[in-house]
Amino acid sequence: MPQIIVSGFYKDFGYGFYCTNIETQARKWALTKKGDSIVSVYSYQEDKSLKLLSFPQMTEEWLDFVVNCRRGIKHDYDIVEGPMADDQIWDYVEDFIEGSITREAFWVLAKFKHPTHQIVFCTPKSLSTIKFERSIKL
Repeated sequence: MPQIIVSGFYKDFGYGFYCTNIETQARKWALTKKGDSIVSVYSYQEDKSLKLLSFPQMTEEWLDFVVNCRRGIKHDYDIVEGPMADDQIWDYVEDFIEGSITREAFWVLAKFKHPTHQIVFCTPKSLSTIKFERSIKL
């Protein structure tokens, strides 16, 4: 059952139930967990009453949003969707926060990364928009 996990570790888009529409990425996520590696497949039904923020690609606004979320600054969106700051991109984000690289240098480094995707269901109401379909054991 999907849950909004609130822990001391801040993620790209804050606390929530993280999913992706890229199967290879979902498989990688599943393989990082202890125990059985299972990919759960959900369908999504849009609810126009929810507050949604979408980043079709990495932009200045995306970078600032990820930095704020990683710093623990809360937002009021029900669902946030966009590219993922994987480990390498996150290293660049940390370098940017620390002032080790400029914003311009961040974009030079980040542009060579493979596309990623994440959609985060941040509120209990947002979880009602997804329905479990099946699971795949890896």
